[in-house]
Amino acid sequence: MRFKSAQEFRKQPAHAITIMGMSGVGKTTLAVMLQKSGWFQYSVDYRIGTRYMDEPIVDNFKREAMKVPFLAGLLKSDSIYIHSNITFDNLSPLSTYLGKPGNPALGGISFAEYKRRQSQHRSAEIRSLLDVPGFIERAHEIYGYRHFICDSGGSLCEVVNPDDANDAVLKSLSESTLLLNIEGNPQHTRTLVERFRKYPKPMYYQPVFLEKIWAEYKDIKKIRNDDDVVPDDFAVWGFEQLLHHRIPIYQKIAKNFGYQIPMEDVPKIKSETDFLDLLGTVIDRR
Repeated sequence: MRFKSAQEFRKQPAHAITIMGMSGVGKTTLAVMLQKSGWFQYSVDYRIGTRYMDEPIVDNFKREAMKVPFLAGLLKSDSIYIHSNITFDNLSPLSTYLGKPGNPALGGISFAEYKRRQSQHRSAEIRSLLDVPGFIERAHEIYGYRHFICDSGGSLCEVVNPDDANDAVLKSLSESTLLLNIEGNPQHTRTLVERFRKYPKPMYYQPVFLEKIWAEYKDIKKIRNDDDVVPDDFAVWGFEQLLHHRIPIYQKIAKNFGYQIPMEDVPKIKSETDFLDLLGTVIDRR
């Protein structure tokens, strides 16, 4: 959705907004604040984990449980039930399933298996993003919500082409919601890298980019065998490359399909009114 003026935006009887951007810029904080103000909150990551990847995640739990004879017997006799307890605040089951490629003795998985799981995530993310218009309708018709906020997660930019006006995901989102990119800054990028060094976690990579950085990493480290890769070391190195890869894509999405605010503006938003006023200013400026 694009608007000619803040006045036109404010006249809308109901608002539907998709917030996007890098991890840690304040997307979820903003979405939670709006949810508390009466907006319907849609988390793409939650939808991925509970709707489209729930079965692979649980199957992975079961594979690990079957390695323990005591648990294996209980599983085979249907004496225990294993399920994923993903919440908006805890997406660990999803990230744990994605895993990290490298040495199995250090918790890694084969690069081929890693790519297979990445492909599953890509399909799940696209489907979850395409579900947004339907959820806007459901939120209104079933639950009576007037306004809708979509927390898109950090990897939206990896499953779209911002140069394609007919990109299925961006076309769907921009026709049903206002797209708002929250832009990070150099200090934020450094903070993310340092935080990631302490707590490396699985990430989603665009397939061509993943192949490229995997080859580059092994070349830099002079590694020939995939099983010699230290999973956490690649994860940290790859994350830094990923940050620089994603920033210009998000900027282009905002330029071609939506709007953009700096992350410094997010802490200033204390209420729904503050948020709508900021959007009005951005729209008029555009």
